[in-house]
Order: sequence, then structure tokens, then C-alpha cells
Amino acid sequence: MGEWLERHRGIVLTGLTLAVVAGLLLLWSHRPRAVPIKISTPVPTATATITPIPTPAQVRVYVTGAVLHPDVYVLPAGSIVKDAIQAAGGATSEADLDSVNLAVQVQDQQQVYVPRLGEAASPVLRSATPVPIASPAGGKVNINTASVEELDALPGIGPTIAQRIVDYRTENGPFRSIEDLMQVKGIGAATFADLKDRVTIQ
Repeated sequence: MGEWLERHRGIVLTGLTLAVVAGLLLLWSHRPRAVPIKISTPVPTATATITPIPTPAQVRVYVTGAVLHPDVYVLPAGSIVKDAIQAAGGATSEADLDSVNLAVQVQDQQQVYVPRLGEAASPVLRSATPVPIASPAGGKVNINTASVEELDALPGIGPTIAQRIVDYRTENGPFRSIEDLMQVKGIGAATFADLKDRVTIQ
């Protein structure tokens, strides 16, 4: 046996080498294959665009006459006469609401006037834009019916005093003479002298 191995040692070594190589090849072919790693990038979802809702405009309304708190009030656009009266604290017990259309929509810079019972008919809504009114008294301004804008156009009378004139006749009734204008705060003898030829009570 020893002699045989000695004679065939080269063949045996070659065979062993081939066997080892074959075994390595067999192990390499059966090795577990690596699973490729997939990296997914998330796709951003579209977000809904929120359209800003415009703030509704507001209107400034002067509420006067037979209301609890006459003053200028800021109301939402689309408000009606009823809303303006409620903003002023509501109508007084002497208000003639039957002559008022509470459903009329008010506009910016309008005056809402609430008449008293027994008071002569007068427009409830008065525009801030002066409206020329033909006067039978030679172009004179009737201080018992003129609007704030018409009174404001008189010499020496600004918007503040014009409003006082309207408030005075609302609280005390129609002027009995043009001299009664001097009962209004801010109208003295000098101011009256400048406007006496421009006013009338007819």
C-alpha cells in the first residue's frame, strides 16, 4: 500500500485538489443570494389650496330720530334699516315705525331717520350725497326740511352745526322763525347775520 501511494502520490494529490476545488465550487454555487434593497421616495401629495374668503365690506350709517342712542354705527354690508335701528338701541316709545320700511337696505354714509308719532312725513333714508332741491322761496334753504348736506352748504355752517340744526328740530319741533337758529349751539349773532338771507321756514 505504501509503495502504491508512493508511486501514485502525484495522482492522489491531484485528485484531492480537484475534489477540494469541486467542493468549493459547489458551495459557491449554492450560496444565499443577497436581496437587493429598494429605496422608494415618497411622492408628495397635492394639498388643497385654500382660497381666502374676502372680509365683507362694512357701511357707516348715522341713525337719528326716535331711537335710544342716536349715533354713527358701523354695520355689515347688506344690513337693512331694522339692523340700523337695533344698533342704536332700538326705537323709542314715541317712534312711528309704521311709516318706516324696515326692510330697505342701507348704504355707506347714509342717515337713517326714525320719525316720531304725528311728525310730518320725512324720508327715512337720507343719502350723504347732496341732492339739489328746487325751493319756491327764491333759492333759500328751508331749515325745517333741509338735509344735513344742504345745511352744510350755508355760509358759516359746517357738518357739525348742520347736524345740530337737524337734531334741534327733531327734539324741539319745527323752527318757528329763522331767528330760532341762534338757539342752536355754535350759531351766534355773527353767523346768523351771514346766513339769514339764505334761509327760510316756508
